[in-house]
Amino acid sequence: MNQVHLDVQRASQSPGLPSDDQLRTWATAALADTRGDAELTVRIVDEEESRHLNRRYRQRDKPTNVLSFPAALPEDLDLPLLGDLVICAPVVAREARQQQKPLSAHWAHMVVHGTLHLLGYDHIEDADAEIMESLETRLLAGLDIPDPYCGNSAANHTGTGGR
Repeated sequence: MNQVHLDVQRASQSPGLPSDDQLRTWATAALADTRGDAELTVRIVDEEESRHLNRRYRQRDKPTNVLSFPAALPEDLDLPLLGDLVICAPVVAREARQQQKPLSAHWAHMVVHGTLHLLGYDHIEDADAEIMESLETRLLAGLDIPDPYCGNSAANHTGTGGR
């Protein structure tokens, strides 16, 4: 990986938001196995915006932890643009409390998870979920963050797929 260009948009005043450097570190970790530069946007929102986007794009009328919007570029356009992540700060904080995880560890998981979606990974089918979760676990371990799925139920799966 050469360089990760990260645009951070903060539309939430929730406490405990990660720094731009933390977000960049986590996105860079998720992109460790890729080559070349990458550009993505991380937009941190509150529940109202998350609910609106989740309803509009996934037909689910509730806020969710992370939404991934891969860039839809023409094939002949050679840009490093991956897409956008929209992360709902109150949902991430609530899940971290419910799952008894450090807030920063759950934020890292959401950034890694969402970035993997931008790269084309998914967890709709069980076999794909196993591949994605294994990769997430390995990438997070490289950041000294414990396995986010260890001892957790399926309810802990993130909101970006149909699982």
